[in-house]
Formats: sequence, structure tokens, C-alpha cells
Amino acid sequence: MAQNQKNKNEMMTLDRFEEASAVVKEVTKETKLVYSSYLSERTGNKVYLKPENMQMTGAYKLRGAYYKVSTMSEKERKKGIITASAGNHAQGVAYAAKQFGLKAVIVMPTTTPLIKVNRTKNLGADVILYGDVYDEACDKALQLAKEEGYTFIHPFDDPVVATGQGTVAMEIFQDLPIVDYILVPIGGGGLAAGVSTLAKLLNPKIKVIGVEPEGAACMKASLEAGEVVSLDSVSTIADGTAVKTPGADIFPYIRRNVDRIITVGDEELIVAFLDMVENHKMIVENSGLLTVAALDHLKVKNKRIVSILSGGNMDVITMSSVVSQGLIMRDRIFTVSVLLPDKPGQLSLVASVIAAENGNVIKLEHNQFVSTNRNAAVELRITLEAFGTEHKNRILDSLEAKGYKPKIVRTVI
Repeated sequence: MAQNQKNKNEMMTLDRFEEASAVVKEVTKETKLVYSSYLSERTGNKVYLKPENMQMTGAYKLRGAYYKVSTMSEKERKKGIITASAGNHAQGVAYAAKQFGLKAVIVMPTTTPLIKVNRTKNLGADVILYGDVYDEACDKALQLAKEEGYTFIHPFDDPVVATGQGTVAMEIFQDLPIVDYILVPIGGGGLAAGVSTLAKLLNPKIKVIGVEPEGAACMKASLEAGEVVSLDSVSTIADGTAVKTPGADIFPYIRRNVDRIITVGDEELIVAFLDMVENHKMIVENSGLLTVAALDHLKVKNKRIVSILSGGNMDVITMSSVVSQGLIMRDRIFTVSVLLPDKPGQLSLVASVIAAENGNVIKLEHNQFVSTNRNAAVELRITLEAFGTEHKNRILDSLEAKGYKPKIVRTVI
């Protein structure tokens, strides 16, 4: 497109959103809304998913990065570009730089999942790992921009970037013009600013709900304070939204256009991951699951709701941990301790009780030294797979009925 230098502080207008929507089509995949019968039945609403986890770089961030670079002058591009990111914006910037033939330097927190680091490198960017959270990586990137003369692209606190992100809302309205609610994840606020601003331009009556992790709710704190504030620390498995300070330039858009903030706990994200894998066969990263977990907090019925799944870049180690914890939380895996006389055949008797209830034994631990009198008692810890809470309770009741006095203990798998 023609190079149009745009002022960083310009308003996000309908014309700009229309322009951005045309530009991002050059690099984005079509992510049509997916109707979720499972979530619809569970919540009493018509729930649709906007699967940005299926984007070329695995997240919506490509939109804002590409649109931003498209608006830059040749002078700015020739300097090379730099940014800080926990992963998804990094890949977006790296991909955009590759398309325009630019040098890209990305500063990422040391806690960034390996899959995001490797994918960013594979797109041709130079990656620097620095700091424990995004904010520390951002300070480093700004320092390098000043020292080396790079053009800095902020991952969220830039109305031009936010305009690119807001193109998600344009596509939502194209697929579902009568949408009532849009749920959008919030980290620094760029996606929420763009989506909410465009949504209100298209339909002032629509409700836009921002969703943050409880351990990193910087936007909620800022809205309550009436100004941008910083958290002392953040702690959440939603690494893509682990931000201490929201964007100051985009904050006014959030205040004006986001109707409410919902916060969700990490344990809710774990359960939401299982829901998406089992019911939709989708891999969605923890930050992208915020809007799914928030559905249970949204006390409305018979509404058309769109949950934006912002990304799907999750490494297999994290995925394995989340699945394991989710199964434990849903009582599909549990560990029970029983005390047995140290006599031959006792293990077989316990196993027969479990088998009669269709329990599946995963692991056994036999401790002969739980008591000084081994003839009186040895401990058997059994890790079992069940169909859920009801099935688990049936197994426990059967063990109790046989006199084993089962005791639930912490499950480690």
C-alpha cells in the first residue's frame, strides 16, 4: 500500500479500521466464527468462538504488527525494528519484518515458552532473552532502540497497532451482525482497545467485556483508580497477559468502550483448556482461554456471545502439565491412601474392589514403614483414573464398605 505516515496519537476512526482490515488480509488467515454447542448449552446463550489461535503465527498479534509496519516511512524501516514481547507479538513483528525485508530484534522474557522463542527465531528475527516479565523486557528493548537507532514497535500501547488488532471486531460483525457481547482478553490492552472501539462504532449498544487473569489484573486496577497504575508483581499461567502496567495511550479507549472487566483464576484456565481440547479439538494457550473461562462469570441468558481465542502458542511441556492438573481438578485422576495388614493377598483384595467399580489403576505405592508395627498396617497409595466426581465417590464408598477407610491424598502424576 502507499506509505501513509500516521501520528501515533491519532484517534482510531472507522476509516482507519476499514483501511487496516484491507491491509491485514494480505497476511492473515480467515478465522470464521465457530459455534460452540457445548458452551451454549452450558451457559444458556449462543456462544461463538473467534479462533485467532488458528492464525498463521498462532495469534491475532500479526494484525497489529503488520498494519503498523505498513504505515511506517522508509526511513523508519531502514533503521530496523525492535520490540518486546512474551511471544505472540514477537512472531507478528518478525513475520511482518520478513514480508517487508527488514531487520527485526525481539526482546523476550526469560520465562517465554520455548515454542514461541523458536518460532520467532525461525521467522528470521534476532532474539534476546531478558527479564522475568514483559515489563523488564520492554525496558531493555527501549534501551536498545535508543542505543542502536531501531524503530520501536510497542506490542499494545500504540493506537496504530491497536487499530490493526481491532480488525478482529470487523470480521466478527461480518460473520454475526447481531452479536450482543464480545469477550476480549486483556494484557496491556491493545486488542481490547481496538476491538471495543470498533465494536462501539459499529453498534453503540453492544457490550464489550474485558477479561484478565486474577494474578495480573493491571487494567482492572487502573480503571478502579481512574488512571494507569502498575502492579507490584504478576503471577499467572497466562504468560501472554502477564503485564504489570497497561498502555497509557490506549487507556482512554478502554475507559470509554469496555463495559466491564472480569478476572479469572489460573485453575479456571486449566479447566477451560480441557474443555477446548475435548469438545472442540483446539489447542488454545492460557491467555486465549480467558474469554472461555469468563463465560461462567457472565450472568446473562439467551444472548449471542463471541469469545475471542487470542492465541494457541503453547509448548508441549506446559500442555502436559495443564492436562494433568485439569484431570485432577475434575476428579478424573485421584490418589487414595488405605491401610492394610502386611499379609499376602491384601493388594489383590483392594484391586478387586476397584475393578468391580470399573476404576483404572495408574500407579501404586506400597509403604511398609508407615507404622512401627508392620503386621498392624502398611500404607497403600493408589492413583486412579475415574469418569468424574460421581464415579470417584462410588469407588471410595466401595472401599469404605469393605473396611479400608480410604483417605484422599495429594495427587502427583
